[in-house]
Amino acid sequence: MNLQANPPGQDATPLDEHASPLSARSMRAGFINAEPQTRRKTVAVNVGGIVTGGGAPIVVQSMTNTDTADIDGTVAQIAALARAGSELVRITVDRDEAAAAVPRIKEKLLKRGITTPLIGDFHYIGHKLLAEHPACAEALSKYRINPGNVGFREKRDLQFGAIIDIAMRNDKPVRIGANWGSLDGELLTHMMDENARSDDPLDARAVTREALVQSALMSARRAEEMGMRKDRIILSAKVSGVQDLISAYRMLNARSDYALHLGLTEAGMGSKGIVCSSAALGVLLQEGIGDTIRVSLTPEPGGDRTVEVKVAQEILQTMGFRTFVPLVAACPGCGRTTSTVFQELARDIQDWISTSMPEWKSRYPGVEKLNVAVMGCIVNGPGESKHADIGISLPGTGETPAAPVFIDGQKALTLRGAGIASEFKTLVADYIEKRFGIAKAS
Repeated sequence: MNLQANPPGQDATPLDEHASPLSARSMRAGFINAEPQTRRKTVAVNVGGIVTGGGAPIVVQSMTNTDTADIDGTVAQIAALARAGSELVRITVDRDEAAAAVPRIKEKLLKRGITTPLIGDFHYIGHKLLAEHPACAEALSKYRINPGNVGFREKRDLQFGAIIDIAMRNDKPVRIGANWGSLDGELLTHMMDENARSDDPLDARAVTREALVQSALMSARRAEEMGMRKDRIILSAKVSGVQDLISAYRMLNARSDYALHLGLTEAGMGSKGIVCSSAALGVLLQEGIGDTIRVSLTPEPGGDRTVEVKVAQEILQTMGFRTFVPLVAACPGCGRTTSTVFQELARDIQDWISTSMPEWKSRYPGVEKLNVAVMGCIVNGPGESKHADIGISLPGTGETPAAPVFIDGQKALTLRGAGIASEFKTLVADYIEKRFGIAKAS
């Protein structure tokens, strides 16, 4: 079993050891060619009008945590996720009441003008629910199948085949999503036994990663043997450990050209979940691996589910793969910035941009590419402000109470007095109107 696939896109050309030591070390450290590697070539899959893979932009998706049988509650959460920018939304379909609710949920969403494709998440009895609720099978844009619990022993192939057959009859794609926490026990046991008999046995985690990858790939091949086209199959292999996830997806990348869904399962709550997901997804995306992503965050009690959408967007935007909202660069603060003015202004600008984006998107095409800087003192303030489209450098402790504003790299004016925040927001609004309003009019 070959469990260690090399990252794709590595330069096979040997380094020139006669070059300067700094040059060779820099190249090894990755300072040369620091751009993201070319996206892996995958087969494009159309999910309800949203193309995943095949070079299409990386798709952001999320999942509801409502009881799907609660139609109004689920509709409200899907609507919120869609407004936040989730391009696909997955919902749990775990029993008859949930399956019966799906077409009514879609109908209510369409009445609101929300056309976001819905993905049905099936475990254990998906074959039964899809067969007994044909309106549900029709309303969904994709089915998620877990090969680890689609069926057991002699029923596994039969029940997996039933879902694939329904998907083909309804012309729906599927995501075959293997998961570390519900891995095919029979396959894992067989591979562990085989490994134990080996002259050079691998550690248990390596065998488990291999079993995870094989489970996804074997199920995909089985679906193709039944007649499902490759452009109707998406794969995932989710685990909760960052290094395990990176290894598993490198293996999938090396062995197939299926479109891949990325996500660290059970990432956790708050900063822990955000950091873990960002670390794992960031490495894979940098290597060109991944066609659609979900950041699986555990929300605080009564927390905002849309946070996971915003985090996914920020990962893609900060890495340069997509743009969703204008970026606000703000310094972290130090002993030079004991005043909270720049912190309050940065927060005010960020909140104002978030609130204004729904309207701006329709009025100012391209506004999501805007870069704004709110800096706190003279050290880096003017320089960072010059790099932004529009930026302000606020006075630090002991500095002259003046705030120079830079527009397109040039100092435009200096603001003074108590109204700096409102005046700067007016300047940002005027800049947006002048730059992006003209683009629309032309």
